[in-house]
Amino acid sequence: MSAPVLILLGPPGAGKGTQARMLEEDFGLIQLSTGDLLRAAVAAGTVAGKQAKAVMEAGQLVSDDIVLAILKDRMAQPDVAKGIILDGFPRTAGQAAALDVLLAEAGQKITAAISLEVDDEAMVGRVSGRYTCACGEGYHDEFKRPAVAGVCDKCGGTTFKRRADDNAETVRDRLTAYHAQTAPLIAYYEGKGVLERIDAMGNIADIRTGLGQIVAGMAA
Repeated sequence: MSAPVLILLGPPGAGKGTQARMLEEDFGLIQLSTGDLLRAAVAAGTVAGKQAKAVMEAGQLVSDDIVLAILKDRMAQPDVAKGIILDGFPRTAGQAAALDVLLAEAGQKITAAISLEVDDEAMVGRVSGRYTCACGEGYHDEFKRPAVAGVCDKCGGTTFKRRADDNAETVRDRLTAYHAQTAPLIAYYEGKGVLERIDAMGNIADIRTGLGQIVAGMAA
């Protein structure tokens, strides 16, 4: 059986990043963020990275073909042998179809596309309360505060920041864009019989358990 290829679907604030990190810990899967992959490819000076750099320096969006080439290079590396979680790609049905082709060429396919189901208005509050330590550890005004106010639980640092676009108005705009562009992927993967749904309005531990059951079932 080929290594699992997992996609987490959900709007901003649904917890995709948090749950992806937990799946890495629990199952040895590797989270592949397209943003991180692009930056790494540019820094490494790969063929696709050089193409991406030229496009970005021209102020344009990197094409699907370049993203797929970078993803293909990354998936050929040995550390992804236990499986991957795709983060930020695909975002459209066209990208999903192109990804299917890339995976088929490698003898792989999407094992599961997991939709993290959430309430939009709850997401506005969830996202607008987020902030991050300089070390990367994430916090929230309501759901996850440091044990000692102003001090990171992970590194002991005291430098925190909030994303400029994590405000209510911007979050609503991002949710609208998600529903228009990315939500059709739910129907796409449902049609392929690989869609799973998780209630992501519960607590983090319960969502982690639910995702773990899905991944464990895939490996069975």
